[in-house]
Amino acid sequence: MENMNAEAKMFISELMERARKAQAKIENYTQEQVDTLVKSIAWSIVKDENAKKISELAVEESQLGNYDGKYSKLQKKVRGTLRDLNGAKSVGVIEEDKEKGIIKIAKPVGVIGALVPCTNPEATPAIKAMNAIKGRNAVIFAPHPRTKKTNTLIVNTMREALKKYGAPEDLLIAIEEPTMEASGELMKQCDLVVATGGSGMVKAAYSSGTPAYGVGAGNAVVVVDETADLKEAANKIMLSKTFDYATSCSSDNSIVVVESIYDELLENLKAEGGYLASGDEKEKVQNALWVHGHLNRDIIAQPAEKIAEVAGIELPEGKTFIMVEEDGVGADHPFSGEKMSVVLTVYKAKDFNAAVDKVNEITSYQGSGHSCGLYTYNEERIKEIGLRTKTSRVMIRQPQCYGNSGNWDNGMPFTLTLGCGTWGGNIASENVTYKHFINVTWVSSPIDPVIPTDEELFGSIMND
Repeated sequence: MENMNAEAKMFISELMERARKAQAKIENYTQEQVDTLVKSIAWSIVKDENAKKISELAVEESQLGNYDGKYSKLQKKVRGTLRDLNGAKSVGVIEEDKEKGIIKIAKPVGVIGALVPCTNPEATPAIKAMNAIKGRNAVIFAPHPRTKKTNTLIVNTMREALKKYGAPEDLLIAIEEPTMEASGELMKQCDLVVATGGSGMVKAAYSSGTPAYGVGAGNAVVVVDETADLKEAANKIMLSKTFDYATSCSSDNSIVVVESIYDELLENLKAEGGYLASGDEKEKVQNALWVHGHLNRDIIAQPAEKIAEVAGIELPEGKTFIMVEEDGVGADHPFSGEKMSVVLTVYKAKDFNAAVDKVNEITSYQGSGHSCGLYTYNEERIKEIGLRTKTSRVMIRQPQCYGNSGNWDNGMPFTLTLGCGTWGGNIASENVTYKHFINVTWVSSPIDPVIPTDEELFGSIMND
């Protein structure tokens, strides 16, 4: 073990030296130079022949999700990230407030250690690279061993794009043969860790001694109330549940349906390809999904037909996701947790108030701080669910897995790294973007004193 750790330390030290030399060469790049590199990286990934190769290899290597989902993710999320980055200031003076005498100057973080999950190995490296280069940083990517070839292909593609514009290729480096020791050493030696993946990876990032952005567990819960357009809700729930066979942490895991429209919504979900498992079938699905208390790797991000086959149930033709009814929450009710599969848990609630309580109960068990959703046309309820839930994102009438990480029809920043705040054990409750990959120097000049009176400060408190 000591030899393995020593080898990993030396290996990462060599990569860090290369990355630091490369980063030093662009430390004084102009905003225009940086933006050109970001665009070149994005174009190299969304270019049709490259996107096809990446998507095909990601499915072949990971055996998770499907080609259409991964290709679509590349095309949308990379373009969306570029849209957000275009025109954003990340070099030199980024803000000036003459009234307060403040100038803000952006500076690089340095070398970023990026941990990449096997569930989203295609778009995650590209988006992290774009955000990092926007801040004039270098990145070393540590992929999951299951998708190491995909990671190397993507990084090499982006390195070629850098080379075309005279930038050092070692701004982006892939660990081609990843190990736990190498990933651990990377987290110790880099300047900032960005960990996207399972809870174990995120905990390791936070305990590495290096500043880190991690993400909490997903377990998206969606409420459907009696004012909703049920056909719209069913269609969008289906889209979110089945996209890339639910590789996304934002895939709808549970829905909580107000009692008065429960049966009608179920019929709409069936029309959208949902299959409602009976009591015996529910038990069989549960036994297929969890083995010795852990999610079964053989059914994660697989089509409904495979889950049905493993479970030993008959799935009618045309059914693309499986529904199970549930009323309990917690370890004794595993369907209340994250499933990473095209299985949707369905709860019934007496009214909207009870539905929000159920959201909090479910996310307190798993997925605290991540996200929830609501299908409603009652404006007051939109504010209420935002106020009452301990979640960082609330999607209104949107497919959860599309909307959380940014979509063309909402204002969420595009990313695949979703902070969950202190609720989820994270330092950020935002969508992690380029703003998290820069240091900012505040330059303060003297201004005329601004000293409020006691009346302005304390008001009526002074008379109590």
